Amino acid sequence: MASASSLRARLLFGILVPVAILIALNSVSLYRQSLAAATLAYDRTLLASAKTIGEQLDVTGYDDAAVLRAMVPYSALEAFEADNQSRMYYRVSNMRGDMISGFEEVPFWRGTLPIRPPYASLVDFYDTEFRAQPVRVAVLLQPVASSSGRGMAVVQVAETLELRETLARKLLLDTLWRQAVLLGVIAAVTALVVQRATRPVRALGEAIEARAADDLSPIDAPDAPRELQPLVDATTRVMGRLQALLDHQKRFVRDSAHQLRTPLAVLKAQVQSARRGDVPAAQALAEIDGTVARATTLANQMLSLAKVEQLRQQPESTPLDLGDVVRQIALDVSPLIADKALDFELHTSPAPVHAHQWMLQELARNLLHNAIKHSPPGGLLSVQAHAEGDSVLLRVCDAGPGISSELRQRLFAPFAAGDMASGSGLGLAICQEIVHALNGSIALDNRHQAGAVAGLDATVRLPLHQE
Repeated sequence: MASASSLRARLLFGILVPVAILIALNSVSLYRQSLAAATLAYDRTLLASAKTIGEQLDVTGYDDAAVLRAMVPYSALEAFEADNQSRMYYRVSNMRGDMISGFEEVPFWRGTLPIRPPYASLVDFYDTEFRAQPVRVAVLLQPVASSSGRGMAVVQVAETLELRETLARKLLLDTLWRQAVLLGVIAAVTALVVQRATRPVRALGEAIEARAADDLSPIDAPDAPRELQPLVDATTRVMGRLQALLDHQKRFVRDSAHQLRTPLAVLKAQVQSARRGDVPAAQALAEIDGTVARATTLANQMLSLAKVEQLRQQPESTPLDLGDVVRQIALDVSPLIADKALDFELHTSPAPVHAHQWMLQELARNLLHNAIKHSPPGGLLSVQAHAEGDSVLLRVCDAGPGISSELRQRLFAPFAAGDMASGSGLGLAICQEIVHALNGSIALDNRHQAGAVAGLDATVRLPLHQE
């Protein structure tokens, strides 16, 4: 897996790439503008050359009978050749294309004058090749008059493009190196700014790295930039959750060790008593069996409590019908209901919730076990599961003695059973942890009838799953 790019690299890429593209586009545009400016300037030179040649012409005869003569030494063009970087050629012809003077290889102009010429002259410019070299040609229609005649001459002056291209390249290169320097300055400034801007991030990382392994206290970073505050706050919240989880685990391990120590000590004493023959063998085995059963129940409930916390960290769950789950659990505990001859009522309707199936099963099982245990023989036991508004309601009603106000305050705490001789005190704690993991609520309320407590109602509300 490729490593993540640094913030500095991302900023440099995000800044330099658009700037480089802009510089490239600007350089292309500047090169074209420079070439157009050079073309315009040197076209003036070509026109001046053509006019100079036109001034050397003479004519005898008039119009179609005019005979043109030219005495143009090549030295007349040397003044327009710059540093021997370009060469100039010319041709003087009459309107029929008959050559009068110059280079015969220069092809005669067959074009037309532009409607709006760039200069106050009958002139046209075009590009062609001459002697396998690209050239720029100026064509001037020059009227010629003398005391003995009048006519029209076609003056063509061609110039090679070396000087124009050299000037355009020079302008482009001068621009490019300046733009390159600008790009380097931008890169250096960006790197420096990023280095300074990320200094608080590095300092924060070093401070967290220097912490002890068990130090999950809130992060104190008053000098952190405003943009880092969400990260600092989120990290602090995560560390707070980790601290709460560790505290829960430490407390659970401490309480579990304390609770397991008691049945094991009792079991050891019973075994020693049986060995000494203090009690009959059958009675000793029955006592040992009861102690093992209570220890087994305690161990299973502690594992269930730990599993709730494990599933809380795993958000994967599916929509389930709480009514189906309650019916299945009621079927599983039916032997216990029959053993006490309870008057059992079950009312369910579709009640979809989003949860792990094990959580719902464990919730229903613990509530039913608790209700069966505290119900008198032949008493009424009612279970309801249905949707109510935007919630799902599970209510288990027994005919037991209810709970006192003092016991209500600590009944959901681990190992806080109402009758420690018959329970481990984890059933309701497991129910509360499950309900909280599912973002619900649980309440235990005494049911009164004729001014006396007629039983206990355990009411659970869970969020309704919306399709």
